[in-house]
Amino acid sequence: MTIGGERELDVLLLGATGFTGGLVAHELAQRVEGTTVRWGIAGRDVTTLERVRDELPGSPEVVRVDVTDPASLAAMAARTRVVATTVGPYARLGVDVARACAEHGTHYADITGEEAFVRTLERDIDPLARASGATLVVCCGFDSVPHDLVVQLAVAQLPDDAEVEMRGYVRAHGRMSGGTARTALDAVSDATPMPSRARPAEETQGRTVQPLDVGVHRPARLGGWAVPMPTVDPAIVLRSARTLPEYGRRFTYGHYAHVRRTSTLVAGGVVLGGAMLAARTGPGHAALERLLPSPGEGPDAATRAEGRFTVLAVGTARDGAGRRTADVVARVRGGDPGYGETSRMLAEAALTLASGERPDVTGVVTPAVGLGLPYRRRLEDAGIRFEVVEVGS
Repeated sequence: MTIGGERELDVLLLGATGFTGGLVAHELAQRVEGTTVRWGIAGRDVTTLERVRDELPGSPEVVRVDVTDPASLAAMAARTRVVATTVGPYARLGVDVARACAEHGTHYADITGEEAFVRTLERDIDPLARASGATLVVCCGFDSVPHDLVVQLAVAQLPDDAEVEMRGYVRAHGRMSGGTARTALDAVSDATPMPSRARPAEETQGRTVQPLDVGVHRPARLGGWAVPMPTVDPAIVLRSARTLPEYGRRFTYGHYAHVRRTSTLVAGGVVLGGAMLAARTGPGHAALERLLPSPGEGPDAATRAEGRFTVLAVGTARDGAGRRTADVVARVRGGDPGYGETSRMLAEAALTLASGERPDVTGVVTPAVGLGLPYRRRLEDAGIRFEVVEVGS
């Protein structure tokens, strides 16, 4: 791997002293060892950064960055070609990071799962990034890489001019970090509808893209139950579909957790419903917060090794008369979703942005749009398995 450029660094990881950031640092160190990639780790505490550096193969540059100081962020963005950031909550700490990258023509990748943050970047930062030539790729972790890329793989098997209905079914086993858990708590505390569920059909260049309005159901191919997931993932898939014409003349998408047993469905509904009610009161929110791991904490290596995930994209294509013309099932499988694979996904996203392989796009974009096939191939080389299971007519 050879990456050129006029800046001092090719890739800078912001947030390397956090739990997930430390895992990303190890992934990057392994991937760039023996190459000419110039990279560094960044954060506010230089002493802790140096301790992280000393545990890594190679010798990444140590860069002090204060995310609350615009001058510090500007200096960071001017120094490197790509910033990968794990610093959250993104809505509070990430907007100025993205703005600095957009203003300095610096490519960017994050692992946010905060839909409100993504919409803020689309509204406020996208014009700056387009003007400077920067590519800002959001949601480069388990939110939302597997879902976005496996749908892209499935759609590629169908006619470009079809009406496509796609459903994503997710099964995952793993533990959340303190930061991720608090993002989830904030999400269930919000009584407003999720934008991805409330958003109506949109017309773009003669094409229609909209959420699939199907609730809890029994998926015929899988058995068990499918439960709508109020995550950022469907919004990301639909954003890709609005941007990429190969998703068909009309594209609808629904996103679901796959639950095998009715007892699990009922128990999960009771627990989630109780948590949502409690989270919307001050005392309940505080009580739930005390039960969560602290930010910066996460599971040990043995626990992470037991983690795994599978995402199925099940799609149907129809012609203009509504006749069924093709079916497709695509699948992606990997290990621990919240840490092992998320750290790998962000590391490979940063390296894809730093390479000459990525799609020629600018602005705030999704993984499918901003990284695409070259990124998927990198993830496959790293052990995440994408496959077309079935194509029929």
